[in-house]
Amino acid sequence: MIRPKISDTGRPWPGSAVKTLHLGFTLVELLVVIAIIALLLSILMPSLAKARSMAMRLACAHNLKQINLAVNMYLNGNEDTYPCAQDPLPAGYWLWMGRGWRSFVEPYLSTRVSKNNPSVLFCPEDPTEKDKYEATSYSYSMAFYHSPQQIDAMSDKSDTYTNPQPSMPQQRFDVVKPSGKILIGEWFSNHSHIDGNDEGWWCWQGRRNYLFADGQVCFLQASRIRPARDGYPDANLTIRGIKGIDWPR
Repeated sequence: MIRPKISDTGRPWPGSAVKTLHLGFTLVELLVVIAIIALLLSILMPSLAKARSMAMRLACAHNLKQINLAVNMYLNGNEDTYPCAQDPLPAGYWLWMGRGWRSFVEPYLSTRVSKNNPSVLFCPEDPTEKDKYEATSYSYSMAFYHSPQQIDAMSDKSDTYTNPQPSMPQQRFDVVKPSGKILIGEWFSNHSHIDGNDEGWWCWQGRRNYLFADGQVCFLQASRIRPARDGYPDANLTIRGIKGIDWPR
């Protein structure tokens, strides 16, 4: 900027001019700034995605903690007996399926559960469409409503949804190692992508949040679960049933 000549009166002399230099970015400078921003975003995006995924996994673990409280309240009101009913239920579901066992804990949750309001029964990172399983992400081990002898007589995954065995109530003190027996867990590997079809507890891929009978929640790879009677990391058919151990391997 070129300042005008000032007279003794404080006013510019006649004829003097004010030249203003207009500052701004050139096209090259703008392109450089954009390139820097794009570079920073490319560096930050993986970290942000990882942080988001971790937050969703922790929210899922919190869901299972809340479910554990509901199960404990159910046990306290039912002589320490785990949810038990004859498979299949009138609606056609099996009790171990999320749509089956949820009615037993619903009275102990803070809200009425439905597919449009799944409360803590839906993992926030579950990619499965809500209408498919009515927004239920967690399964209940059928070892908690069958005797160890019944479970040991099953040897195929189809035994968990065909040819129903008479349900036998199991109690809290029947669990030999509560820290090693899965009570409820995610069916799908919601927080760890699987290439191909996710078969849930009937495959050795992925990682899932599991709630154990002692109340702890662990995020475990399927490969760390002990093989069940059907040869899969299937908490439904744990060897020796409720008296058996799913983890550590």
